Amino acid sequence: MFSKKVVDSLAGSSMIRAMFEEGNKLRKQFGAENVFDFSIGNPEIEPPEPVLASLRAHAATDRKGTHRYMANAGLEEVRVKVAAWLSGKSGVPLNAGHIVMVCGAAAGLNITLKALLNPGEEVMVVSPFFVEYLAYIDNAGGKPVSVKLKTGSFDLDVPAMEAALTPATKAIILNSPHNPTGVIFARSDLEALSEVLERKGREFGTEIYVISDEPYVSIVYDGVEVPNLMSIFRNAIVVNSFSKSLALPGERIGFIAASSRIQDVSVLMGACVSLNRTLGFVNAPALFQRVIADNLDVTVDTEFYKIRRDMLYNHLTSIGFTCVRPNGAFYLFPETPIPDDVAFTKSAVKYNLLLVGGSGFGCPGHFRLSYCVDIGTIERSLPAFTKLAEEYGMKKA
Repeated sequence: MFSKKVVDSLAGSSMIRAMFEEGNKLRKQFGAENVFDFSIGNPEIEPPEPVLASLRAHAATDRKGTHRYMANAGLEEVRVKVAAWLSGKSGVPLNAGHIVMVCGAAAGLNITLKALLNPGEEVMVVSPFFVEYLAYIDNAGGKPVSVKLKTGSFDLDVPAMEAALTPATKAIILNSPHNPTGVIFARSDLEALSEVLERKGREFGTEIYVISDEPYVSIVYDGVEVPNLMSIFRNAIVVNSFSKSLALPGERIGFIAASSRIQDVSVLMGACVSLNRTLGFVNAPALFQRVIADNLDVTVDTEFYKIRRDMLYNHLTSIGFTCVRPNGAFYLFPETPIPDDVAFTKSAVKYNLLLVGGSGFGCPGHFRLSYCVDIGTIERSLPAFTKLAEEYGMKKA
């Protein structure tokens, strides 16, 4: 009666959302203060005051037409500002024609992949990966090809990525700072990959595009550099949202930006504009286009997240967990003490700990914690983590 493909997919639906729903049940049973939900990247921090001030000002304006339709690409004046902002960061000349305002990064990725892919063409993802990438690739008729990041560091494995390239490779999705590990990919690895893509593209007679998924690009710690991918890759397409950098996940606002160095970039952007309409998004929210245009250089206070990172990381490693210390985003991705990460996360529920198994990110034997939560939740969770570690006989450092 219904779509068999969609109905069949429900059985394997997002583990992240499943844990989120589990949390709702536990909160009713034990009280919210006794449930430690680290399942979803839903920022607890409020948007910065300049963002709220801008929202109040634009919402209160009596300027006629504020809430009407606009061109499917978005408001011209907003795209001009975004283009100038990105040009300043990348050194790549951009104008409003290289920008499409979209309903968050998810919409941007779906539009971009649909614009790029012919049926059966391959999109490389590095594992662990944000699980919805697989659905987005499938939505566009593509084939995902997963290549593991380096064991122990989660750095790019450029030789392995080169070995996985084929004449059918159309794009690579990179996400740095990385969800779920918090790793920032090194400039040297990215530059080496750029050389590989140019060389293999000439060998295959194809163009290979790099889609840079950048929702965490402003959430960085310890002075670590986040290399600008548009400055490194000739065929770069940046997809960004302000869900994390401005704590606006519910407002669904972001953009696609295609490098001016892409051959026939105007055709690509025309396809993205058309797909913004035909995929049903029509245009990004008018009010929030104006809000983010006022706040392109504003970010949340990253010290908010750094305090939480350090508290959780220091405790988990002290009680026996092995974990790469993240330099960005707001996730930890420790190893599980048993190979079956799903069984481990089910055990954690006994202590009201809601974690997401690494299998959901294409990386078994790990689990993800999102620490964008109230500091009290973390403080109250530490004894629960200790009990969980003791259950598995883990040794304190």
